[in-house]
Amino acid sequence: MWCSLLFLLQLLGVTTTEEGHWEDCKYGHQGSESHDRKPFCSWTCLLFTLQWPAGFCQSLSKEIPCRIPENINTWTIHGLWPLHVLSCCNCWPMFHSDIQQLEAQLTERWPSLVKTKSSFYFWTDEWQKHGACAACVEGLNSPLRYFQICLKLRGQFEIHRLLEDAGVTPSCERPYKVEEVRRVLAPHLGDEHEIQCVTDNKDRQVWFQVKIPLSRNFTIGCDHNSDTKTDPGPEWAFSSGHPCPPQVPFYYFPINHEQPQQPCR
Repeated sequence: MWCSLLFLLQLLGVTTTEEGHWEDCKYGHQGSESHDRKPFCSWTCLLFTLQWPAGFCQSLSKEIPCRIPENINTWTIHGLWPLHVLSCCNCWPMFHSDIQQLEAQLTERWPSLVKTKSSFYFWTDEWQKHGACAACVEGLNSPLRYFQICLKLRGQFEIHRLLEDAGVTPSCERPYKVEEVRRVLAPHLGDEHEIQCVTDNKDRQVWFQVKIPLSRNFTIGCDHNSDTKTDPGPEWAFSSGHPCPPQVPFYYFPINHEQPQQPCR
């Protein structure tokens, strides 16, 4: 609440003598007791992550029901994540009114695939964990702008069409190799994109998502020079995924709206 008030005062041009508290909000610290004063704006790279609904459902435990809305037949957004953020301000809340004008597009492009969690819950979670950390960059400095950029990037990366045009289509029988898929995607996603899998209950590698590195100005590619591991996302995820093994074929399962967690049964 204190940070939210300070943000409002700053936007209105009102000064405050509580410089220490404002610095904590401005630089993403959780409170004045924080000893690490590295600003969260020091990050240089982003990961734009798209998920394949049929693969995502394989990442959930049996106790967590998956759902794929009838209108969802393509890749959806998982998130836009700044890399190597040491701490992030948790004091910028998001309200439904912040993104109301985008709700129809977000519902189509960024739905929750967990039956027990609403899409707004998913969006709020992504904003609090990642969007607020990126808010120091112009174009991402509000919930509305963050989600607008994500939707714009989703329109830029129509990987379903790219794959289909190259004959890479969902199948329960035909496995694919990492290199043949990379050859299709690299000209459009850059050489550093990562194809991620999860292991299903039959010990098969299943395509789960694609991570696309971007620079701060949203151009493709970024020299992050270190591990690209990020927070795996919401607490309901059973597996955060792993790079698909280059020598092991993986499956690109079809979407099954009626049995999303058993698409090939």
